[in-house]
Amino acid sequence: MKQENENQGGQKQDLNSKEERDSIRESGELSLSHRIHLLSVIGEIEGHECLPGNSKTTKYEHVLPKLAAIEDSSEIDGLLILLNTVGGDVEAGLAIAEMIASISKPTVSLVLGGSHSIGVPIAVSTDYSFIVKTGTMVIHPVRMNGTVIGAPQTYDYFRQMQNRILGFISDHSRAQRERLEELMLDTGMLTKDLGTILVGEDAVREGLINEVGGISHAMQKLYGMIQERVGENQE
Repeated sequence: MKQENENQGGQKQDLNSKEERDSIRESGELSLSHRIHLLSVIGEIEGHECLPGNSKTTKYEHVLPKLAAIEDSSEIDGLLILLNTVGGDVEAGLAIAEMIASISKPTVSLVLGGSHSIGVPIAVSTDYSFIVKTGTMVIHPVRMNGTVIGAPQTYDYFRQMQNRILGFISDHSRAQRERLEELMLDTGMLTKDLGTILVGEDAVREGLINEVGGISHAMQKLYGMIQERVGENQE
């Protein structure tokens, strides 16, 4: 009987390990100890159109249900988001950012290689944010590839979309909207383009990110936020 229980325990552990490996491979997600869920936003954020099969992507139709499940789960106390994204579909990225911002549980983000373009709203959507010293954030105007028909109408649409992005970033960070627009429209940093690259401490100085730090800092902060919330609930 003991041997049978040991075999069952080993099989269960192997099954859990396989499920974890599959989850990491398919979606970059993993449930950590201390009831924390890790969600990675990597590559390009894919929206309504499928990107080539050889592209690293974060699919918003996968992320949104997962965020809803995290909010609903009694077994998850906090959310840690790792970002290394070049941006992507604006509407999809903004939808992800709005979902994260509306989660009632403690949330922390960590910008690793970079969080560019629409990745900026996602990075600031959490309760607290970190960036590694070599991490980068790129702020630039909304762009569109291909031929644009009806230039005035298209410009108005783009301007409206930029206002939505600027409004979200300023509402969820210490950055001032006017300063963000200056950075977005800067002509001196990006060759033949508009925008600004912020590296590590620059992002903190501009008020986009709370603090420079790595994974240990992010997890320690999240643990503290969870403990603080537990204490409030017990009072």
